[in-house]
Amino acid sequence: MRPLRTTEWLALLHAGLFLVAITWAFGGAAEWLRPHFAWFGGIGIFLTFAAMRDRDVRKEGGLRPLTWLWPFAAFNALVLISCLNSSFRIVKSENETLFLNTGGFAWLPSTARPSLSLQALWIFDALWIPAFNLALLVRQRRALRGLLIVAVVNAVALSIFGTVQKLTHAKGIYFGEVPTPQAYFFASFVYHNHWGAFSLLMMAACLGLAWHFGRRHDARNFFHSAAFGGLVALLLITATVPLSGSRSSTILGILLLGGAFLHWAARLYLSRRHRPAGFLLPIGGAVLALVLAAGSVWYVARETIEKRASLTRDQVANMLAKGGVGSRSELYRDTWRMAQDKRWFGWGMASYPHVFSLYNRQSSIDRLPVFYRDAHSDWLQSFAEHGFVGTVLLALCGLVPLTRLRRRHFASPLPAYLLAGCGLLLLYAWVEFPFGNLAVVFSWWLCFFTALHYARLQDREAPSPTKVIASTAAGSPDPA
Repeated sequence: MRPLRTTEWLALLHAGLFLVAITWAFGGAAEWLRPHFAWFGGIGIFLTFAAMRDRDVRKEGGLRPLTWLWPFAAFNALVLISCLNSSFRIVKSENETLFLNTGGFAWLPSTARPSLSLQALWIFDALWIPAFNLALLVRQRRALRGLLIVAVVNAVALSIFGTVQKLTHAKGIYFGEVPTPQAYFFASFVYHNHWGAFSLLMMAACLGLAWHFGRRHDARNFFHSAAFGGLVALLLITATVPLSGSRSSTILGILLLGGAFLHWAARLYLSRRHRPAGFLLPIGGAVLALVLAAGSVWYVARETIEKRASLTRDQVANMLAKGGVGSRSELYRDTWRMAQDKRWFGWGMASYPHVFSLYNRQSSIDRLPVFYRDAHSDWLQSFAEHGFVGTVLLALCGLVPLTRLRRRHFASPLPAYLLAGCGLLLLYAWVEFPFGNLAVVFSWWLCFFTALHYARLQDREAPSPTKVIASTAAGSPDPA
């Protein structure tokens, strides 16, 4: 296997350092850090240009991912055009600053705050480019697995840090050094549901890596293999989801683990269906291990689980008494009204908190207005900010690369588990705002492009039949 080129090392190093930095720096939630992340992620464009100029990359067909760029470029063009058509005008009156809705040119894309739209687009591109460079530059599945291992080890370190912080009843992030208005923060993440979303992606990476290394036979036994280490990492990360207080992420985590267990059981049955004892004993051992793991999670997170369960019962009782689903339904209805008034191009990127006050019909008990920074539904907020056209372009940023995959590309379960984690977050985004967190956005794109490229590289790295026969005769493991 050839050594990695300098550009490949740089792409891996850039993505890995970015992931570690953004997850430990409050998940990217600190406003004062966002320009630094935008600059650091944005330098990845130089690696993109370097790949386009590399003759060897062109000869190997490595520039094919550039065909995925057109929806990304079209989305950028849409936002830039909207910045030339401001729909709000700033009026200063004594000590107050007012934003008046002038509408702009109704038949063109527009935005309420052009400067904020440009900043948001810059950050979006800075998160997308380093992940895309992995598909454009890296030519080895082993290198991509190494990056995923770094991501998982980083998540385990955050999990341990967050668990210790939680058990010591810290009042803020970094053991109280950084105060936060959100009571259910976890590790370095300000909002527990954002930690839950990040954990789901890392759980999917753990499962994929465990499957990969579990199929190899170069360890003394299972307990001395990398697969066992992956399952230990999975347990450490999974335990933090209920410990953080994220109920929705806990449910999604159970679905992910349940699907993985059924997948393993089905594969085990097919391989040992002629030996009932060879199937039942491993299943029994796995069920016992799951019970012990669940007991361990309950022991650590019991207090948080009981509090959140009590809150859930109170919320359900309140919903039944009032005959609705609470303020969230009002928020969704008002956001949908906002989206309908500019259904094609939306109100502009990053415009939601500034425009929604015109549509918000909720007020507090003391009749003061209720302020919403996010719609608590990334899909609805996307329709409100980008309209139908912009939301379709965002969806195509993921769908266009997916159309290049075929069934044969999923010979390894690793890309399938990564894409399953990405899919769960897209479902979650209907009822929450996981993509309101920069670390989650970058982790999503990293897992997505790693999965796609890993699947594509299986065709390139697949050994010929002659090499397979020689490798089997020598008893050597799969070199990939």
